[in-house]
Amino acid sequence: MQDFKLYFGIGIDHILNWEALDHILFVSALCLRYLVKDWKKVVVLVTAFTIGHSITLVLSALGLVHFATRWIEFLIPVTIIATALNNLAQRKSQVEHPSRLPVIYFFALFFGLIHGLAFANTLISLIGRDGIVVPLLAFNLGIEAAQLLVVAVILAISFIFVQLIRLKRVWWVWGVSALVLVASLRMAVQRWP
Repeated sequence: MQDFKLYFGIGIDHILNWEALDHILFVSALCLRYLVKDWKKVVVLVTAFTIGHSITLVLSALGLVHFATRWIEFLIPVTIIATALNNLAQRKSQVEHPSRLPVIYFFALFFGLIHGLAFANTLISLIGRDGIVVPLLAFNLGIEAAQLLVVAVILAISFIFVQLIRLKRVWWVWGVSALVLVASLRMAVQRWP
């Protein structure tokens, strides 16, 4: 049980710290087009990302997958750029009435695969390759909990701007996505391998 708490905490810390700004920007960009009433869709979206993240963590932990860290660190802001551009490409009607299964769900799953590789080496150095089931499960549940907290904050901020202040929803999505795009472009340039 002690190991579970330890790795759950590491999973939470992986998301909720200043060094994880890229992760927070990605999760924010994913859920920008949703409102509080869409919370179930957002939970599915974030869980799809966690599933992708978990797959590459497990594959890395088993020694089946390995990629150069410098390329993974570069590809993470590229995933944020793609997500922000996808938000900016949405027409007003798509923002206000998202389709039942928008492409962003596939982005979340696929880009989760890339994000999972970023922390794999560090996590494996902490837990080793033996007895990885509980630490990986705890770590991924910690990530999911932290991501849901980030989502709750973003949905609350969206509620304030879109529903209380009455900023047009499309302006909210496009405006914040543009800010995320600028920040992620800067990261991509800094991390160019």
